[in-house]
Amino acid sequence: MLIALGAVIAFLMPLGYMGTTAFKTIQQIIDPHSVLLPSSPMTYNYQGKDYTLYQVPTEQGIRTLALVEPGREESGWIDPANPAAGIITWVGRWRTLEPVYEIRPTLDNFPRAWDQINFPRLFRNTLFISLSSTLGAVISSIFVAYGFARFRFRGKNTLFLLLMASIILPTQVTLIPQYIFFRSIGWGGTWLPLIVPHFFANAYNVFLLRQYFRGIPRDLDEAATIDGANPLRILFSVIIPQSWSALTAVSLFHFFWAWNDFFTPLVYLQGNPELYPISVGLTEFTNAFTTQPGLAMAAAMMTLALPAVLFFSAQRAFMQGIVITGVEK
Repeated sequence: MLIALGAVIAFLMPLGYMGTTAFKTIQQIIDPHSVLLPSSPMTYNYQGKDYTLYQVPTEQGIRTLALVEPGREESGWIDPANPAAGIITWVGRWRTLEPVYEIRPTLDNFPRAWDQINFPRLFRNTLFISLSSTLGAVISSIFVAYGFARFRFRGKNTLFLLLMASIILPTQVTLIPQYIFFRSIGWGGTWLPLIVPHFFANAYNVFLLRQYFRGIPRDLDEAATIDGANPLRILFSVIIPQSWSALTAVSLFHFFWAWNDFFTPLVYLQGNPELYPISVGLTEFTNAFTTQPGLAMAAAMMTLALPAVLFFSAQRAFMQGIVITGVEK
C-alpha cells in the first residue's frame, strides 16, 4: 500500500510542481525560504510601514515578531500582539530566522502567458491536426479491423502478423525515407505529412478494434444477411452501433497522441511557425522564458485544459473500451 502510494506521489509530482509554480510570482519562486505552495512572507504595518514577521526564539518560547531595526548581532523587534510595549531588543543574527509565510497565489501568470504566445492560433492548428488525423485513423482502422475480424481470405494471418510487426519498428528507422519522400512530393512545410498517413490505418487501432469486433456474435451478422444486408450494411448497422466504447477509446488514444506529438511536426514544419501546433509552440515559448518558470507552467496548464476536459467527459466510455479490448496503447 505504501509502495503504491509512493509511486502515485512520484508520478504526480511533476504535475504538482507545474500546478503550484503556475500560481507563484517570480519573487516567490526565487525566495531562498520558498515553500511548496505559493506563499509570501507575512508583514505587519507599524507606524505606516510594513515589516516582515519572523519566528523568533525567546525565553518565553517561539514568538512571532516584526523586524523593524535589523542589525548584525542584535536587532529591534515589535510584537504585533502588543505594539505599545515598544521595540524589543533580540540578540542574534536575524538572517538565520524563518519568516512567517501565508498562502498568497497569483493569477497574473495566465494572462501574461496568453499575451506572450498566440494561443488561439496554436489551439486552432493543434485541434485541426488532431481531429483530422483522428478521423482518418479511426475510419480507416474500422474498415481494416472489420476485414480481419469477419472475412476469410488467403494469407490473412500472415498479413495480420506483418501489420502487427510494424508496431515494433522504431520510428527512427522510417524517419529519413519518409522525410525524403514527403519533401520530394512537395509536402514539406505543410500539415499533410501529419494528417494523410493516418488515413491508411494504424496497427494499434486495428488490433484494438479487431479484438472488439471478434467479440460481437456472428449470429447478428447472419441475421442481417438473411434480411438482405450486404457486408457494408452489416458494418454500419450492426458492428459500429455496438462498438462505441471501443471506438471512443481508440479515438481518444489517437487524439491525445496527435495532440501531444512533438517530434513529427518539429521535423516537417520547421521554418513555418504559422503552422506550429501547441507542442512545438509551447517549447519555443519555454525556451524564450527560461527565467520565468511561472509563465511557462501557466502556459503548460492552459495547454492541458482541453485534453483534460475531453478525458473526463468521456472517461466512462474510455475505461470501458480499455477493459473490453484488454489492451492499453
